[in-house]
Amino acid sequence: MAEKQEKMWHALDSQHTLEALETDSEQGLSNGEAKNRLDRYGKNELPEGKKTPVILKFLKHFNDVLIYILLAAAVIMAILGHFSDTIVIVIVAIVNATIGFMQEHRAEQALEGIKNMLSPEAQVRRDGSLTQIEAAEVVPGDIVLLSAGDKIPADLRLLSSDNLKVEESALTGESTSVEKQTGALEEEVTLGDRTNIVFSGTTVSSGTGTGVAVATGDQTEIGKINKSIASVEEQSTPLLKQTAHFGKMVSIVIVAVAALMFGFGYWLRDYEVGELLLSVIGLAVAAIPEGLPAILSIILAIGVQNMAKRKAIVRNLPSVETLGAVSVICSDKTGTLTKNEMTVTSVVTSSREYEVTGTGYAPEGEIRRNKEQEADPEEDRTLKHLLICGVTCNDSVLTKEEGKWTLQGDPTEGCLLTLAGKAQSDMPELEITAKLPFDSEYKYMAVLTGDAGRPVIYVKGAPDRLFEMADSQAEDEGVSPFNAGFWRDQMQAHARKGQRVIGLAMKELPEGASPDQVDHDDLKEGLVFLGLAGIVDPPRDEVVDAIRECKNAGIEVKMITGDHKETAMAIGKQLGIGDGEHSIEGRELDRMSKEELQEAARKYSIFARTSPQNKLQLVEALQSSGSICAMTGDGVNDAPALKRADVGVAMGIKGTEVSKDASEMVLADDNFSTIVQAVKEGRRVYDNLKKTILFILPTNGAESFLIMASILLGTVIPLTPIQILWVNMVSSVTVSLALAFERIEPGAMKRPPRNPAAPLLSKYYIFRILFVSVLLGGGTLAMSMSLLDNGYDQSVVNTVTMQTIVLAQMFHLFNCRTELEPAFGKGFFANKAVFVVSGLLILFQLSITYLPFMNKVFGTVPIGLSYWSFPLMMGAAIFVIIEIEKAITRTIVRRRSEGDISGEGGVKSAA
Repeated sequence: MAEKQEKMWHALDSQHTLEALETDSEQGLSNGEAKNRLDRYGKNELPEGKKTPVILKFLKHFNDVLIYILLAAAVIMAILGHFSDTIVIVIVAIVNATIGFMQEHRAEQALEGIKNMLSPEAQVRRDGSLTQIEAAEVVPGDIVLLSAGDKIPADLRLLSSDNLKVEESALTGESTSVEKQTGALEEEVTLGDRTNIVFSGTTVSSGTGTGVAVATGDQTEIGKINKSIASVEEQSTPLLKQTAHFGKMVSIVIVAVAALMFGFGYWLRDYEVGELLLSVIGLAVAAIPEGLPAILSIILAIGVQNMAKRKAIVRNLPSVETLGAVSVICSDKTGTLTKNEMTVTSVVTSSREYEVTGTGYAPEGEIRRNKEQEADPEEDRTLKHLLICGVTCNDSVLTKEEGKWTLQGDPTEGCLLTLAGKAQSDMPELEITAKLPFDSEYKYMAVLTGDAGRPVIYVKGAPDRLFEMADSQAEDEGVSPFNAGFWRDQMQAHARKGQRVIGLAMKELPEGASPDQVDHDDLKEGLVFLGLAGIVDPPRDEVVDAIRECKNAGIEVKMITGDHKETAMAIGKQLGIGDGEHSIEGRELDRMSKEELQEAARKYSIFARTSPQNKLQLVEALQSSGSICAMTGDGVNDAPALKRADVGVAMGIKGTEVSKDASEMVLADDNFSTIVQAVKEGRRVYDNLKKTILFILPTNGAESFLIMASILLGTVIPLTPIQILWVNMVSSVTVSLALAFERIEPGAMKRPPRNPAAPLLSKYYIFRILFVSVLLGGGTLAMSMSLLDNGYDQSVVNTVTMQTIVLAQMFHLFNCRTELEPAFGKGFFANKAVFVVSGLLILFQLSITYLPFMNKVFGTVPIGLSYWSFPLMMGAAIFVIIEIEKAITRTIVRRRSEGDISGEGGVKSAA
């Protein structure tokens, strides 16, 4: 049956479908055959996803080449008997892993989210009798009965349909219930147009029907999405790629330099092996930026908290930074760019066209005549009949709960209730004495009611069908012959604006007539056409501005939707996406080669009638072209693309659990403009990460320079490995944390996204790091050698050396708050964290100097007040020299940028 489940079931008629599945519509399967098929094809369930044990999730945070070197150093220290040093090094590695583990919020729940959508029970026909069974027991060939409110248990080819409508928005992206029928369709029909199939996990909104199960379990459309999610390869973020490459390069340099220093010291300086090993380990520990992983995690976590305050919940730490690099946002239309609340925006009668203000289901707005004057239905009989028709010929209910209007029923009917609520006077819902429910064969609904004592039939339905039935059209004064050409032109004009159009009509019965039933024959003559209602799923109010901001920031926005081409283009033009004339459909994408798909992904901004696979293909095509891609969505159909995207963004209110679990970020307010705020935060975070690296690495460089120079000169190493760890972890991490709170750089949202292939450190950054390293390391070495030459005890020299590096770094912090601008700018006091951590740092340094137990652990000794002059003078000198260097570089850069026509030069080009 697996091969049968791959058939194009929508292209077969009912009889051939039953024959292919070897079943009978009246008898269904026998219980024995159902059991055999269950054994053969398995339960109608989705497979369990593999779960990573918690211990492995923790241990993977040790999978870093720099941590390997650190742990190797700890082993050597243990062999040499320096157990306190070993313990501290191991603690540092564990702290790093713990921070990463605790900050990892991503949970593998996408498969569980999909399973919650599946129907728990199903009504099937077995051995000629109706039987209630668990949905998991449904097998291919089962005859399944459906009624309003049912969650569909499997993919079914419909055999009968009685006014059956199915809510499929979570699967296809369609914002309205889909009317179902039983006839065969063309093979190339897209998923959203397969009106003779109902899909597992969707819901019957109205009517009844019978279908035969053609796909179960992972063979259903929702099962294919499940497999697609499980097989999607998650993308490493640009920051992780950059830091991984940076770590490998640093590790190679560290090992090579350590080996050279060992060889030099052993053969040319005649060090003892044990002493030399300690020195080389000190060099390795000094060169490794142990604190960098921890501070990166902390800075990203602060970014997560800031985004949460702006209603953007980030589930994966590196995604905070990735947002700042996003160059393309692929957005679903329904519920993301639009409200997913159908709204009547225009009404057309034979005499005039009305503009309707207000959006959504709340009856707030006006029906305007001539765009300015509010229309009065009491003065316009045609408009009044049209509104009463929309209210009365209606099965939906609009209610207000806790200040919010909600709809029960079909969205198209709901918006007609809202339309009537916007009228100047109340539009009564008349008592119905007889009804013709909507029928897919006739494509209209009719009700018989009394209007001022005179029986009236009101009709609502597809315009084309009512055009065929109408004899006349309502005018200001009576009626006139029906003008089919005029109405078809009106229908096409509104369709080009992205509106769905519904027709409304009426038939007055002879005065005194009091029939109690109505049938289709009653509408064969005498039908008066009232007008058209143009319906849209309106764009969100704030989205236009958000898209404009994206464009200013060099971010391209693309709409990927399951909706029709004309509607998508019209909505896109209103939002500022595309030109309203060019788009491409999913079936066209299906026929393209990989290269053609990449070209189409770059060329078009509107993608209509797309399948879940199309969305995934487009994200992959954009990524293969070098784009950093964010994908927004709220439905099950968006989940694979959300997972594949560099940043998946799900809607928190209307989004399915599947889409949330497959994403990196959830918008708590379903507001597209929140993404723009998240991008701002992402850019701020990345700028601050670079400033942090610019601050931390000179500490490692200075320590490394100090040790290498000591070995080369044959002098005593002025710092022990455990003291180096103190400087790297406690001092650097504490002070650098303040940079996480620096404000966003001016013009950050006016520059294009950064190149993800660019190295983490620019040429200027490398120069600055080396310059400060040599300056600080050389100055400190000269000071320590001078102290040793003057007979100072080694422990005193070590203490003063450590204080010099730490306090010089505190001064250097103020250099790093801006890349090239002066430290004493107008925002000098804006970041209070800088002053707080400076105070904490001084407290820590006093503790390690004067507390006895700290002296014992770290090998320090209390020093007199006069010794503090060395660190303070070195710190002040570093600060002044770097400010002079920044001023010189700033002048050079500005001179170069004077001829920059593009305007993208400026001081930022140095970095």
